[in-house]
Amino acid sequence: MKKIQILGTGCPKCKLLAANAADAVKALAIEAQIEKVEKIGEIMKFGVMTTPALVVDGVVKSAGKVLSADDIKKHLA
Repeated sequence: MKKIQILGTGCPKCKLLAANAADAVKALAIEAQIEKVEKIGEIMKFGVMTTPALVVDGVVKSAGKVLSADDIKKHLA
């Protein structure tokens, strides 16, 4: 099972990235846990300076932009 983390403080872009991640998981029909990380201290542990950020299985895949569901699928396949 993939672990997907959305790093961000709950802004609209963060929520959109989380929704796009859920759409990508559904489209690929894979099992994944999507977790929102909203505490600044936890976000900093990933070395991310701009949000929203996408983390898959502990690896930062993007930061500072909202990926589309299609873009996210490329990181999950």
